Amino acid sequence: MDAILADLAQHWPLYTAIPFVAALIGYVTKRVAIEMMFRPLEFKGIKGTFLGWQGVVPQHGGRMAAIATDLLTQNLLDIKDVFARIDPDRITKEIEQPLLRAVDDVAREVLEQTHPRVWERLPSVAQDLVIKQIQAQTPHMVRQLMLEMRENVDDFLDVKEMTVRRLTSDKKLLVKLIRETSRPEMAFIARSGIYFGFVLGIVQAVVWAVTKNPLVMPIFGAAVGLFTDWLAIKLIFVPREPVYITRKLYFQGKFQRRKAEVAQQYGEIIARDVLTVPNLMESILSGPRSDRLMAMISRTVAEAIDEQTSSARPLVNATIGGKRLEEMKRAAADKSIARLPETVRHAEGYLTEAMDVARLVEERMSKLTPVEYEGLLRPAFRQDEWKLVVVGGLIGGVVGELQVLVMLH
Repeated sequence: MDAILADLAQHWPLYTAIPFVAALIGYVTKRVAIEMMFRPLEFKGIKGTFLGWQGVVPQHGGRMAAIATDLLTQNLLDIKDVFARIDPDRITKEIEQPLLRAVDDVAREVLEQTHPRVWERLPSVAQDLVIKQIQAQTPHMVRQLMLEMRENVDDFLDVKEMTVRRLTSDKKLLVKLIRETSRPEMAFIARSGIYFGFVLGIVQAVVWAVTKNPLVMPIFGAAVGLFTDWLAIKLIFVPREPVYITRKLYFQGKFQRRKAEVAQQYGEIIARDVLTVPNLMESILSGPRSDRLMAMISRTVAEAIDEQTSSARPLVNATIGGKRLEEMKRAAADKSIARLPETVRHAEGYLTEAMDVARLVEERMSKLTPVEYEGLLRPAFRQDEWKLVVVGGLIGGVVGELQVLVMLH
């Protein structure tokens, strides 16, 4: 014992430094583990070998996007509820002026293409009268389209396909979705390395003083990295329910405690970057179910043209012919579809406000069970959690070996 005390007195600066170095090991291993979850976005290293790394989240982007989308579409959002908030009369009013301009352009282009001679011979007053008759029918047609879309939105929009495609094509967005909603948890993991590491460092200093075994430092360093990584990740999620020590003092997984805050952040990101009006329009117009919308618009336009020409059907058939009339219908439908994104853009503000995706997601998320809610973040760790823990252990072991070299020299 006297020899141990003498050694402690002689080398007290080194022994004092051991807990602080262990705390540094704990912190560094946690920071590395956190960054390895998200960076790099693309694989860096020698492809086809283990000599390289890609962030856990971007590497498994497809699977994680699918999990996030399942949570969104099955637990948080029913697209019918979103579209039910849209008032057909209000959206018709919002796009009235650009819609009338679009109808003017489309009608003139179609008539000039399909009946150039007849159209050119008509006086300007007569041309304007024809256009105004078509414009008068347009608001009713738009309202009819919106009502049908609201009732059968699943026929026109595959939200799951759109969300998965959006998240997998933009790895930065997927990383942002997970990182932004878990930032305090990541900070907790890093800080926990300091606390756990310092406590284990005190034990490490005592064991070194007693044994002077060169294996103590790397073993303890590896243990600090391994154990603190594992424990920090566990403490994010468990216990799921509060475990009360006193009425005000309780333990609960950090992520579980922040449910209300995370729900708000998650809803805002989904509304701002995923289920936006432009993204929804793109999916409706070019997604896997877009042909159904095209068919509906073509049918509605054709019915509107038939209604306009019904009173003069014999004259129309005699002067235009059934074949040319069908060509006119197709041309009008195609041009209407092409102008749709530009026209709807004028109602983007109203649509965003009316759908209120952020609040809807927030409200639904707050009602999730602890297990369902955990599924929001847990998959980001589960796939390669062991790799992060092992890397923490390796870094800790290397730093521990460096400590041995310092202590022996």
